[in-house]
Amino acid sequence: MGGERIAFLSDHEGTGALYSSLADGSDLRRHTPLGGFYARHAATDGTRVVYSSAGELWTLDDLDGAEPRRLDVRLGGPRVDLQPYPLNVSRFYGAAAPDHTARGSAVCVRGGVHWVTHRSGPARALAATPGVRARLPRTFRAEGEEWVVWVTDAEGDDALEFAPATGPALGTTPRRLAAGRLGRVLELAMAPDGSRAAVASHDGRLLLVERETGEVREVDRSADGDVCGLVFSPDSAWLAWSHPGPRPLCQLKLANTTDLSVTEATPLRFQDYAPAFTLDGKHLAFLSARSFDPVYDEHVFDLAFVEGVRPYLITLAATTPSPFGPQRHGRPFETPDRDETPDSEGIPTTRVDLEGLADRIVPFPVEAARYSGLRAAKDGVLWLRHPVTGVLGASRAVPDDPDPKTELERYDLAQQRIEHLAADADDFEVSGDGKRVLLWTDGRLKVVPSDRRASNDDDSDTNITVDLSRIRQRVDPAAEWRQMYEETGRLMRDHFWRPDLNGVDWDGVLDRYRPVLDRLATHDDLVDLLWEVQGELGTSHAYVMPRGGHGGGARQGLLGADISRHEDGTWRIDRVLPSETSDPHARSPLAAPGVAVRAGDAIVAVAGQPVDPVTGPGPLLVGTAGKPVELTVSPAGGGDPRHAVVIPLADEEPLRYHAWVADRRAYVHERSGGRLGYLHVPDMQAPGWAQIHRDLRVEVAREGLVVDVRENRGGHTSQLVVEKLARRIVGWDLPRGMRAESYPRDAPRGPVVAVANEFSGSDGDIVNAAIKALGLGPVVGTRTWGGVVGIDSRYRLVDGTLVTQPKYAFWLEGYGWGVENHGVDPDVEVPQRPQDHAAGRDPQLDEAVRLALEALERTPAKTPPALPRD
Repeated sequence: MGGERIAFLSDHEGTGALYSSLADGSDLRRHTPLGGFYARHAATDGTRVVYSSAGELWTLDDLDGAEPRRLDVRLGGPRVDLQPYPLNVSRFYGAAAPDHTARGSAVCVRGGVHWVTHRSGPARALAATPGVRARLPRTFRAEGEEWVVWVTDAEGDDALEFAPATGPALGTTPRRLAAGRLGRVLELAMAPDGSRAAVASHDGRLLLVERETGEVREVDRSADGDVCGLVFSPDSAWLAWSHPGPRPLCQLKLANTTDLSVTEATPLRFQDYAPAFTLDGKHLAFLSARSFDPVYDEHVFDLAFVEGVRPYLITLAATTPSPFGPQRHGRPFETPDRDETPDSEGIPTTRVDLEGLADRIVPFPVEAARYSGLRAAKDGVLWLRHPVTGVLGASRAVPDDPDPKTELERYDLAQQRIEHLAADADDFEVSGDGKRVLLWTDGRLKVVPSDRRASNDDDSDTNITVDLSRIRQRVDPAAEWRQMYEETGRLMRDHFWRPDLNGVDWDGVLDRYRPVLDRLATHDDLVDLLWEVQGELGTSHAYVMPRGGHGGGARQGLLGADISRHEDGTWRIDRVLPSETSDPHARSPLAAPGVAVRAGDAIVAVAGQPVDPVTGPGPLLVGTAGKPVELTVSPAGGGDPRHAVVIPLADEEPLRYHAWVADRRAYVHERSGGRLGYLHVPDMQAPGWAQIHRDLRVEVAREGLVVDVRENRGGHTSQLVVEKLARRIVGWDLPRGMRAESYPRDAPRGPVVAVANEFSGSDGDIVNAAIKALGLGPVVGTRTWGGVVGIDSRYRLVDGTLVTQPKYAFWLEGYGWGVENHGVDPDVEVPQRPQDHAAGRDPQLDEAVRLALEALERTPAKTPPALPRD
C-alpha cells in the first residue's frame, strides 16, 4: 500500500487478523485485535483496507495507526433464500419403513417423518416441526395397532419419539423417551412386540430402551467402533448384532433381552455382518467375508480377494437340521399359489442352544460375491448383490456407460433356489409379515412381492409405485439453518479426536457465533459460517461440503490443445496434447484418428460458423462437450482448408495431467542420461494407485528413482505406496535367453529421492514422514501441508450438506503428534519461486535428480550377477 507496505491476513497468533510489513518482511504490524472473530476477505484501493468479520464489513483508513471501524451498510432486497418453500419430496427421500402388511410406510423426508399409504390413501405428518430433525423411522405393532418410532433432536441431544401411524391424538404430541441418554443414534431397531427399542450409539454402546418405562439399559459396548445390524428375533426374546473388533474384523453376538446375557454367536476371525432371524425363529442368517479364493492381478504380481462374501446360516437349536441338508420327510413340491400359503399360527418361539453355536454355521449354496443388506422374508431371505467394478470406471465399454446395477435376490429356503427380484435396487425393507418388499429403485419407491419378480404392469398388485408427492412439507430456511448449526456443534463435540477439544471452550465458541445466524441470507452464508466455526478448533479435515454438483446444462467443449491468437488474427493450434490410451478420460480430440490437426493449423470455423478474430473458437464450442462438431481448419503449410469432425471434452484435467507427468518423466530421463526413473503420485486413492502402476515396471527398473508427491491430494493408500518403495532386492531370477528379473519384483535398484511441497497433504504428509522414518531416501522440496487427523465423512446434515469431524489422530515415528499443523520438513529445502514457475523451471526436480545421481556415484545400483561357469 502506498508502495511501501504489504497488507495481508494471517492467523499465526491464533486468530485471523490483518497485518502489514515492509516488502522485505520486516517491521511486522498487527492492525486488528485478537480473540474475536476472524478478519477475512481483505481488499484495498492502495490506501484503505476493507475486510469482513462475522458478517460485517470493517475498514482501516491507513496502516499508520488507524483503528478498525465498522461500516454501516444496509442493503435492500427480499432475501428470497430465507423465504419458506414447499419441498420437492423425491429429491430428499431419506428412508422408509413399511408396516406389518405393507399397506403403508413411515417415510423420512428432510428431517420430517410422514405416514404414507401405498395405494389410494392420504399422507399425514407425524413429525415435521421446522428446526427439528427427525430420522430413522421404524414401525411395529402394539395391541393390534401400527406404531412408528423415530429419532428426534427436539431437545438437542437425540431422543426417541413414539406415535401411532394414525398420528397423535389432536392436541397431543408424540411420546418422547431417553433424551440425552442415547448419544448420537446410528441405528435403531424395534422389537416386533413393541416392548423395547435397540439403539446403536456413536460411542460404541448398544442400548435397550423400554417403551413403557423409558428405562435405558446397556447391553454391551465396543472399544473398536460402532455396533451395527441390530435385529430382534420374531418373539422379541433375542437381539442379534454385528460387534466390531480390530478393523476390519467383526463378529455376531446374541443377547437375551430379559437378563441381557451376551453370547458370541460367531468367533472374531472374519467380517460377519447383516444378521437376520428367519421368520420361523429357527435360524440366524448373516453375511460373512470368509471366502478366501484369491485372484491374480492383471498388472503386477499380486493376489487379491475380489469376491469374498457369502451368506451363511446358524441353526439356533441344536436339534434343528440345516435347511440345505437332507430332510427326514423329503422336500415339498412348490406350492401352486404362494399367496394362498397360510401364515403360521401365533408367533414362533426362538429357541437358542448356546453350546456349540458357532459349530452350526453353514453356508448358503450360492457363489461368493459382494453382498449387503441381508433381511428375512417369508420362506426365505433377501439380499443385495453388487457388481464388481473398478473404482474409476475405466473398465467400462465407453466412459459414458452407466454403472452396472445392484440386484435384489431372494433365496427360497423351502425350494432351495435363488430368484432375482429386481435388477436395479438401491435399498429395500421387508414388511412385518415378510410378504412384501419396499424397494427404492431409480428414484422411485415401489412395493413388490418378496417371493417373485414384479410384473411389468405399473400399479398392479405386484408392482405398486408409491406416490410420494402426496407428502406436504415446507422448508423454513432460517429454522433449518439453526438446526444444522446446532447439529454440527454436537457432531464435533462427540467425535473430535481429543475429548477436551484441544482445550477450546466449544460451548463458548458456539455461543459466540450463534448470533451470526441472524445475519445469514443464503445457504452459502451458512456453509461459510460452519467452516469458520469448525476452524476454531485448529485441526485439519474439518470440512463443510454442500449437496450438489454440476448443473444440468450442456458443458463447454474443450479441444485438448493450447490455442492462441496470432498476429495475422487467426486462432492457431500451438500444441496438441497427446492421448493417454490407458485412461479413457484422457483422450485427445485433435489427435483422434482421421482428425489430423497439428500444431500451426488455424481453426477458421466451428460447425460452419466463422471464428471471431477477437473471441476465438471458445464461444462457438459452448455446449458441445461429448457431441460431434465439425471444425474447418487451415493447414499451417498452406493449401485448401479441410474439415474434421471432433468430439470435444467436458474436462481437460486428465489429459493435461498426463501430459504434465510425461513432460517431467522425459525431463528426468534427459537430465540423468536415462539412469533415473520418475513416478508421480497425484493422490493416495484409486487414481494415484492406478497412476503409479502405469509406469512402475519400466521406471523402477532404472538405476535410481525420483518419486514426486507434490500436489498430492491425500487419501488412504500411503502404506501401499511405501510398501512398494521399501522393497529391497535380495536375489535375481535369470531365465535363459531373457532379461534378468529382480527378487522381489518391482523393487528399486538404487537410490530413491522423494519430492514434496506445501500441497502434499494428509496421506501425502504421511507418505513423506514414512519415507524418512524408513530411511528410503531424502525428501526434497518444501514443508508439507500438515494435516493428518483423519475423517470418515459419515455425517450429512438435514439438507445433505456433508460435515466432517477430525477423529482419527495420527502418530508418526520421528514426529510423534507433531505433523498436524506443521507438516513434514524436507531433508533438503528447495523453494519453488513464482519466477521459476513463470520461466518453466523446476529447481526441486533438478535437486532431486542431482541427489540421486550423486548417490549412485557412492552406491551403484544393484545389477544381476553373471551365471556361474562351472
